Amino acid sequence: MATKWVGNPQHRLVTVGDSLTQGFQSAAIFNTPLSYPAIVAHELGCLPSFRHPLYEGHGGLPFNLELFLRDLEARYGRTVDWWEAPQALFRARGVMDRVEDYWERGPGRAVPSTTAIMHNLAVFGWDLRDALSKSADECRKRIDAPRDDLVNQLVQNAGERAALRVLPTRPQSAGALTQLGAAAELGKGTEGTDTKHGIETLVIFLGANNALRAVTELRVEWSKDAGFDSLDDKRRFTVWQPKHFTSELRKVAAEVAAIKARHVIWCTVPHVTIAPIARGVDDKVRPGSRYFPYYTRPWISDGDFDAHRDPKITDDEARQVDDAIDAYNDAITATVRAARSKGKDWYLLETCGLMDRLASRRYAEDPLARPDWWQPYPLPSALQALSPPPNSHFLAAKNGRRTDGGLFSLDGVHPTTVGYGILAQELINVMRLAGIRFFRPDGVTLRQDPVLVDFDRLIRHDTLVNRPPGNLGSALGVLGWADEATDLFRRVFSVF
Repeated sequence: MATKWVGNPQHRLVTVGDSLTQGFQSAAIFNTPLSYPAIVAHELGCLPSFRHPLYEGHGGLPFNLELFLRDLEARYGRTVDWWEAPQALFRARGVMDRVEDYWERGPGRAVPSTTAIMHNLAVFGWDLRDALSKSADECRKRIDAPRDDLVNQLVQNAGERAALRVLPTRPQSAGALTQLGAAAELGKGTEGTDTKHGIETLVIFLGANNALRAVTELRVEWSKDAGFDSLDDKRRFTVWQPKHFTSELRKVAAEVAAIKARHVIWCTVPHVTIAPIARGVDDKVRPGSRYFPYYTRPWISDGDFDAHRDPKITDDEARQVDDAIDAYNDAITATVRAARSKGKDWYLLETCGLMDRLASRRYAEDPLARPDWWQPYPLPSALQALSPPPNSHFLAAKNGRRTDGGLFSLDGVHPTTVGYGILAQELINVMRLAGIRFFRPDGVTLRQDPVLVDFDRLIRHDTLVNRPPGNLGSALGVLGWADEATDLFRRVFSVF
């Protein structure tokens, strides 16, 4: 039975996390009004008061692949023919140059000045150490003097620039607040309110970036005792050893425990090897296995793949990364269990299991690989009615209509809007378990169970699902061409 709380906390929902919580899509942060926290706030009836940053210029930070494909389509149609490739490359570099200019030297360089702390405190690319140590003051120190780089045409220090729109910068003393420190300030409430718990629900979704670069860089470099907890030295590593992750988690959990929040929901870390940015090559290594012999970029076909030349990780490396994430999640689960034993109202959202249940190539299309616990995730009726229903394949379309995928955006890592809707629905289910009340948009009319996300609204806003770029039929070829010509993906994902 839910605790009978007294009073009304000032802040109904506060989230601390990385790109998945900030609302990253197609290699850019630009669609924050449709992040999963904003979707939940809409269903709570508090969206007008839910504070989140905006990134409205030139498709956001660091580089919007959807905007890029639509620009190529407007100039060259649904395909880029071989004789158009030189001009297309020149145009691609021009788009990248304009984005760089906007955020480094143009209007995007100016940071909005406000004393109000955001409710969505997530920043793309951040891991446990960033949540503990990075502040607006620290980010300013790390932003280099901008230079117009004709070779590496990508926004420098994109993560720090994005963070300055998330973390408080005013008054001057607020510049020292980290993500967790800013949440703690919200937890204090203000005079005249219920200051025992200034936050009703606090969501903590951190840890994916302690393993994600293994698939975005296709390189497994394990953390070492020296440097795993250093803002500067940790960039050498793509996967944290479980003991290092647990060490950082203890520090994060101690700070979270001190935040005045009625309910805290921790999210487990998804298996990053499921993301279609790292495509399994050929058939599984053996019947009943979860793994493929190699993982490479999705635009490299089985026939073209060369293990001596192409970027890759092996099945053993993928398995080791998954095992590490399982250990991360064991540590997160133990943290929640220990807090509950001490009377704290903490909960666990099994985002790892959610992603596994949506995994097409790993489980859904291979019955022999399914563990005993596995059941397919039942898509909401509005998504089941789409043709075809969304799945976890890389997005594909023909003649302007989606033919495959739909849960992952064009970077092959982050969800589409409807994908974020699924995450929002699962979070709402846990919030209702905690006894949290949901209201209609008027903020007054109480909603009855089941509280369901309005997926019809999300489908209307999801341009990749309902109106994909016309050249998406050759998108893998276009993205592969862009990556080969401009090293696009390595540079985009270097922000993580």
